[in-house]
Amino acid sequence: MDTGLLHLHNLLRWVISILLLLSIYKAYTGWKGKKTFSAGDRKTWLFTLISAHITLLIGLYQLAVGRYGIFKTNLPEGESLMKNHFFRFYWIEHPVAMILSVVFITLGYGMAKKTVADEVKYRKAFIFFLLALLLILAAVPWPFRADIGRPWFPGMNA
Repeated sequence: MDTGLLHLHNLLRWVISILLLLSIYKAYTGWKGKKTFSAGDRKTWLFTLISAHITLLIGLYQLAVGRYGIFKTNLPEGESLMKNHFFRFYWIEHPVAMILSVVFITLGYGMAKKTVADEVKYRKAFIFFLLALLLILAAVPWPFRADIGRPWFPGMNA
């Protein structure tokens, strides 16, 4: 089950990336084009929110009781958490950045429900979604990152 959830978590990063790029594009073009907020924009932002929250729940499970989860794994003898690059990344850096990115995605989607001018709605959503994307890109264990890298897609070798 751990491997399947890890693979799902890995696949969902691509879903979130694509939906987030689409949400950023829609927010930017709506803002700069002074468009009227549409139901299509709201649905795109909603799907981005749902995929982010599902991925977060799977990630929190992985953090707690996954293969290298806090409750299943002990640090190597005599090492501190902050000196161990692998565990520091997976127990602190990655979860904190991803929780913050989900908060930004949630705030971006929250703009869809606000009764503010459409230009303000698009501008604020664009900023929130862009911040979320930057955090995600910085904290994903890309294959080229030494010691912490994961394959591009589940089942591939890094």
